[in-house]
Amino acid sequence: MKKAKLVLVRHGQSVYNLQNRFTGWTDVELSDQGVREAQDVGKILKKHQIYPDLCFTSWLKRAIHTAELALRELSWEQIDVKRSYKLNERHYGDWQCKDKESVKKEVGDTQFLAVRRGYDVAPPLLPTEDSRVPWLEKKYSDIDHNILPLAESLADTKVRVVSYFKEAIEPELQNQQTLFVSAHGNSLRALVMHLEKISKEEVVNLEIPTGEILVYTFDASIQIVKKEVLL
Repeated sequence: MKKAKLVLVRHGQSVYNLQNRFTGWTDVELSDQGVREAQDVGKILKKHQIYPDLCFTSWLKRAIHTAELALRELSWEQIDVKRSYKLNERHYGDWQCKDKESVKKEVGDTQFLAVRRGYDVAPPLLPTEDSRVPWLEKKYSDIDHNILPLAESLADTKVRVVSYFKEAIEPELQNQQTLFVSAHGNSLRALVMHLEKISKEEVVNLEIPTGEILVYTFDASIQIVKKEVLL
């Protein structure tokens, strides 16, 4: 009997990853290495004979293009793709676009690590008049400004990611589907935290590298029976 599978992929390296800058909701492209990593995802899925029934991505092009490149490599571009801003990366507030080392020198190691690796500490909010606020981008213009973030902790990110998982992804798993999710380091950390029941103390040590593939197999009650990391 076919079992439900959830394939989680962090997008390939972006140009901001390469430059060691905070990205968040900034919509930057994949680097050349990121393109290769995305193509490798498709090759690895083909090697393991994993052909998704449905794909999910965020609204950010580094995740969208990772999925497109992987599915093209897999010769599996015919499947439907659902996209949601709820799968976007954590919003890094006023740190977005800034060099990580410069921010660390400014705020100190303790605060830097509390924001980056901690659970419930958010970076400084973007001022509402800042040009980086999400509602100034056309793709978010129809969403209520009050629910769009100006900065997020991992806890904040988890709320929106898990709500989307329950409303859109979990029902497909209940239909014994194989699902491919192309998202981001922190949106996937939040989802893995939920799936594996990881505590807020333990999540500090959870890191998902660019291009990594996590495959979860579920039983009929949507309990994890197997986890694989494909490299």
